[in-house]
Amino acid sequence: MPETRPFVSLATDFGAAYTAICAGVIHTIAPAARVLVLSDEITPFDVREGAMLLRQALPYLPVGVHTGIVDPGVGTPRRPVAIETGRGDVLVGPDNGLLVPAAEKLGGVVRAHALENPAYRLPEVSASFHGRDVFAPAAAHVANGAAAADLGAPVEPVPLDVPPPAIEDGALTAPVLYTDRFGSLVLGAEPADLAAAFGELAPGTPLTAAWSAGGEAGTVRLTFEETFGGVAPGEPLLWVDSSGWLGLAVNQGSAAESLGLAGAGSLTLRRAG
Repeated sequence: MPETRPFVSLATDFGAAYTAICAGVIHTIAPAARVLVLSDEITPFDVREGAMLLRQALPYLPVGVHTGIVDPGVGTPRRPVAIETGRGDVLVGPDNGLLVPAAEKLGGVVRAHALENPAYRLPEVSASFHGRDVFAPAAAHVANGAAAADLGAPVEPVPLDVPPPAIEDGALTAPVLYTDRFGSLVLGAEPADLAAAFGELAPGTPLTAAWSAGGEAGTVRLTFEETFGGVAPGEPLLWVDSSGWLGLAVNQGSAAESLGLAGAGSLTLRRAG
């Protein structure tokens, strides 16, 4: 028998309790919905990390309503928004770039609407908990069959603020998208960018990575590898992560801690001399 229950996912930086409140609002308004908490552990205020989680995860979830909430601008004039995608999903959250990379992976942005209609909010809206009062109710009503167009006026969603990778003078400079729970840095560059900078790299090719963090400059020699096991425990490597981004890691360790990379905004890769 085909599954007909609507599907709603939640990804937040709220922690368990506040995320559970949002899930409770969705269950109350849309009791037939299946609700999955994808994560309540996004690093607080880290819009890039949340955007990359949604981009990586949502293609593997059922078509449905996906609510992402990392909202350091809550209560300011930033818009709440619902984005319809080419795959048929509706993404609900703050209009701060969080939802756009995932929408692009789900067939692209078809249209977007501001969450303005009070009929699709809770009766009282706080200044600091729009997850409960605005986003969760809107997601639940869409799961119940409300059209995104009923939520408010059409808008153009704000893109995620990430600089593109740069290739010049035999170097590839890539922004740091986020640091994962293992202390590995995920970079805003793909294998094609690496090949454009250096040609095709065989596993074991030596490189250097340079960065600046907290006013201090750092550099490390590492190798390009297909797997973490390509280097000994405690040794650094550059690899391609499961979502297709380049990453800098330490085998069975934290690159952020052991190399002093916490706070680095970008890395510059070069072939080792």
